[in-house]
Amino acid sequence: MDERAPVEGRPLRERDLVENARHGDVDAYEELVRIHQPMALRVAFVVLGERTEAEDAAQEAFVKAFAALESFRVEAPFRPWLLRIVRNEAINRGRHRVRQHRLALREAGDPVSGGAAPSPETVVLTREDRRTVLDVVDGLPYRYRSVIVHRFLLGLSEAETAETLGIPKGTVKSRTSRGLRLLRRALAKKGVGDDDE
Repeated sequence: MDERAPVEGRPLRERDLVENARHGDVDAYEELVRIHQPMALRVAFVVLGERTEAEDAAQEAFVKAFAALESFRVEAPFRPWLLRIVRNEAINRGRHRVRQHRLALREAGDPVSGGAAPSPETVVLTREDRRTVLDVVDGLPYRYRSVIVHRFLLGLSEAETAETLGIPKGTVKSRTSRGLRLLRRALAKKGVGDDDE
């Protein structure tokens, strides 16, 4: 009897799915894809800002992750490992487009945005100001932008953000604090939020 086979009627735990996929069980990997695809698409979308490109990046990342399963440390959490692959794939696909986007934003000047919110955290979570916030976040230095995106747009914990980005948890905390200050100032300059804090 296969030790990796599920108990009938009970879903496999993620670790079991990973282990089975490492041994060539395509069905187990398809289940991992099904579980993690929504978050993978969000990660890729936040990096790329375009749904079709995000879908392509996430799909390619799943293929790369499957090929790299042998190098995955089974005792480590799977989701941060996978999201790091997704993020890297999206970054690789979007480098040229991001440079062009930033150039276009600079040429167009600072757009004036209406509406107000009390803090960057609240603004990030509202839909009507989302485009303005994403534009401002896109202009933050990468070390702050990446932490803000993972913490507030993707809703990852500090620990998951640290694991996904490959940085210490304390660095996540300090970059979150500094990044929010920079975000608050930039939003205030655009007329969104309040810089009086």
